[in-house]
Amino acid sequence: MKSFSSSLGKSKQNKVARLAASVVATLALAGGINSALATVKIPAAKQVSASSVQPAQIEPPTTQLATSQTQYQAMGIEPFTLIPIVLVGGFVIFIPLFFGGLVVISEREVGIVVRKFTLSGRGLPAGRLIALDGEAGLQADTLAPGWHWGYWPWQYSVRKESVVVVPQGEIALIVAADGASNPPERILGKIVDCDNFQDARKFLTHGGEKGRQMGFLTAGTYRINTALFKIIIASNASTQGMNPEHLRVYNLASDKVGIVTTLDGLPITAGELAGPIINGHDNFQNGQKFINGGGRRGLQEQTLLSGSWNLNPWFVQVEQVPMTEIPIGYVGVVISFVGKANQDVSGAAFTHGNLVNQGHKGVWVEPLYPGKHPINSRIMKIELVPTTNIVLNWSGRTERHSYDAKLASLTVRSRDGFAFDLEVAQIIHVGALDAPKVISRVGVMQNLVDHVLEPTIGNYFRNSAQDYTVLDFLTARSERQAEAADYIKTALRAYDVQAIDTLIGDIQPPATLMQTQTDRKIAEEERKTYEVQQMAQTQRQQLVRETALANIQQEMVKSEQSVQIADLKAQAQIKQANGEAESTKMRAIAEAEGIRATGNAKAETYRAGVEALGSQGYTAMQLMQIIGDGHVRLIPDILVGGSNGSTNGLVDGLLSMILWNQNQTGKPGEGTPTPLHTQPVVSKTQAIAQNGNPPIVLELPTDK
Repeated sequence: MKSFSSSLGKSKQNKVARLAASVVATLALAGGINSALATVKIPAAKQVSASSVQPAQIEPPTTQLATSQTQYQAMGIEPFTLIPIVLVGGFVIFIPLFFGGLVVISEREVGIVVRKFTLSGRGLPAGRLIALDGEAGLQADTLAPGWHWGYWPWQYSVRKESVVVVPQGEIALIVAADGASNPPERILGKIVDCDNFQDARKFLTHGGEKGRQMGFLTAGTYRINTALFKIIIASNASTQGMNPEHLRVYNLASDKVGIVTTLDGLPITAGELAGPIINGHDNFQNGQKFINGGGRRGLQEQTLLSGSWNLNPWFVQVEQVPMTEIPIGYVGVVISFVGKANQDVSGAAFTHGNLVNQGHKGVWVEPLYPGKHPINSRIMKIELVPTTNIVLNWSGRTERHSYDAKLASLTVRSRDGFAFDLEVAQIIHVGALDAPKVISRVGVMQNLVDHVLEPTIGNYFRNSAQDYTVLDFLTARSERQAEAADYIKTALRAYDVQAIDTLIGDIQPPATLMQTQTDRKIAEEERKTYEVQQMAQTQRQQLVRETALANIQQEMVKSEQSVQIADLKAQAQIKQANGEAESTKMRAIAEAEGIRATGNAKAETYRAGVEALGSQGYTAMQLMQIIGDGHVRLIPDILVGGSNGSTNGLVDGLLSMILWNQNQTGKPGEGTPTPLHTQPVVSKTQAIAQNGNPPIVLELPTDK
């Protein structure tokens, strides 16, 4: 403490000395400027603004010289007077820098000071790199933006460094080149109050430790003494042998849980798997509070949930694993390997295991219900227990849960000495609150099947089969099944398991016994078949008899109906004959009356005609009427005769007849002409041949 006060006093003395020297240099600078202005008298009207000079224009040397002379003459300045101005300006700049020790630091820079020597010749203590008491070497204090006097170049060297900028979404790690040594049980330097490593003096005087630091820089701009601290960010991480991704803000997915392993702290207590939960370190973002709270290095009980975290990769490593999902129809029994000492809460009645509350080591009395849970799977085990009905098959069939994959049909022996296979299906149920008891008792669900259900059910059927014959199992199967269900339900209740039902499946008795039973059954069935066939034949005979009687009855009915029909037909014919006779009689009478009436009418007509015309006149009129009604031809159509002894008359007549017949066939509306020989001769014409030839008589057809 005394040395610190003396060093602080010396530092103030040094500042006062530098301030006095700066004042003297300023006065000298002001005097030099005034003398220079006195020697150069420039009229105010002829002053030229600096903007008129354009140094960017490049011209040939001769042209520049001529132009400069012209400009100087225009300003009233002779060229030979320019040399004193240049010399004065050089002194104005050089004297403050060299003799006043002026150092100018811009707003985005920081000045790192190196003292080359001291008048006392005092050097740094052994093992130290940064000077705190004005010793020669790298100085702890840096220069902020502005003008700083008294840093003469022959005694000080000032290196200007850019400020440290940590981009958004990144962090910066710190390595200290000086400070106290780390304790053997620690890896990272502790965090001290030093304004985020911007005050190197505080870091060194408050016990900062050299090497990798527990603290780190978040996004922002910092003025860091890079002589003391090496800054590692994502842009230069590769040169430092690190992965740039480790220097970014750590993001944890929403459906994941982060399992944390710390790399610093006290060793884990012997017999423990993970370090206990430490409060107040803000999810491992404040490593110093974790260390101060007694945090242990290695696997941690506490996990990280989804979000963005500023984590020092030299201190924390995170592994993302999926959350523990409990499906619907299951509960998760938690078996914790870490936590407080065992404190059994199962009660005195439960003597098959220990159940503990949450946060203790052992099987938790409260299970996890369906959903997603952020469970640290490195220190806890979750045993899924179905809360729906579980079917177990002692047969060749396996359910989806595969608990019965190793179960096979039971081979039992009956009272009559036959060995046969028996298939059994057992339905069980484990309640949600009973699940921790079951797991505490048997460990896993498969052990419940292998160590409890299989021997219990197998032994029961083997024992009960000896009290019955094979045929008893075949014929009284439902009774055997009810007995088994009652027994197994009581037996499993002692293991906190509910037996819902016991079902007997296929029974496979010996083949020889079944063959005998089959033959007997076949014979019995054949006997029944014969009896049925005999009854069928008897019924068939009865049916034939009844059918014959029915057929005869039909013929009898048909004969009776035929007799009645014949009788009716005879009566109908008699009536018809009587009717016809009566009809003929009446018709004859009518015809006679008609003839009589016609004769009387004709006689009356003839009598009237005779009276009117006389008998001869009336007769001639009647003959003419008859000839007219009969179309009788009185004159022949062709008259053939000969003259002067020529014999061609007959031939001419025949030709004339042929032509007449052809003309008759060609008339429209008339049919084929009537042959000559088929018509009677109705007239004769005699042709008297001349010169004594006999006459030729031709018979001509009538028009009928």
